[in-house]
Amino acid sequence: MALRRALHFVFKVGDRTKTATFYRDVLGMKVLRHEEFEEGCKASCNGPYDGKWSKTMIGFGPEDEHFVAELTYNYGVGEYRLGNDFLGLTLQSSKAVSNAKHLGWPLTKLEEELYLTHAPGGYPFYLIDKELPVGDPVQKVCLAVSDLQRAIHYWTLLGMKVVGTNEQKKSVLMGFADTQCKLELRVCGPSVDHGTAFGRIAFSCPRDQLPDLEALMKKENQNILTPLVSLDTPGKATVDVVILADPDGHEICFVGDEAFRQLSTEDPLGNELLNKAMAEDKSEEWFAKHNRQKAIA
Repeated sequence: MALRRALHFVFKVGDRTKTATFYRDVLGMKVLRHEEFEEGCKASCNGPYDGKWSKTMIGFGPEDEHFVAELTYNYGVGEYRLGNDFLGLTLQSSKAVSNAKHLGWPLTKLEEELYLTHAPGGYPFYLIDKELPVGDPVQKVCLAVSDLQRAIHYWTLLGMKVVGTNEQKKSVLMGFADTQCKLELRVCGPSVDHGTAFGRIAFSCPRDQLPDLEALMKKENQNILTPLVSLDTPGKATVDVVILADPDGHEICFVGDEAFRQLSTEDPLGNELLNKAMAEDKSEEWFAKHNRQKAIA
């Protein structure tokens, strides 16, 4: 399934300002595009919320060639509870390590060239202290599973192949192509807890493969969260989407590749739009004035 590719992971963020500092100033990523919405996404992109929210795509380069992060911010929610479902994103960048040290961002040295840090909200990130590679610095995303063989079977149905195993860690590395960000599946215990911070991993495939993918999941009695639907973005391409869930409840989004390439075009004003939205966001002041705290999801 070389035509299928890894796109991004969706993180719910409670503090957009601190989160922007982490991704831009520590990791060294750039804002690819930023959008504001007045109501919830039809495919629950921002979780089970109906109010105002924003989406910021951020990464080391365009989504055509890089695995990026989608940061979703719900204006009324200040904190999410982490489960044990997301086990980390690994990237290679000595600059990120030096940025963290310079800014005093907490770092834990695990090995000679490997550090652990956390994004606001507690999401773990592993930093390899080596120069940026020629390709994508983001190497893998690690998700927890309860049954490794069952998980391998499921992700194989989606077209992935096992490219590495680690018996000591009880994990496998899977992917669509050697040049793409990989998915690591690691056994974490008898069950996977998604908390309220549960994320979503996104992939693309040719539009004409989506109905067959959905039909296969139905045939295999797998969970389909959102049947094939078209999502409109004003002034941009209409993208066809199907949302799945693996046996451990990890949300998986597949989008039609052709339209998504148009939708994901980098916006040169993205960084400016994010800064503007953060400057105009008076929600913290409103809650403080009324002696209230933002909701904990």
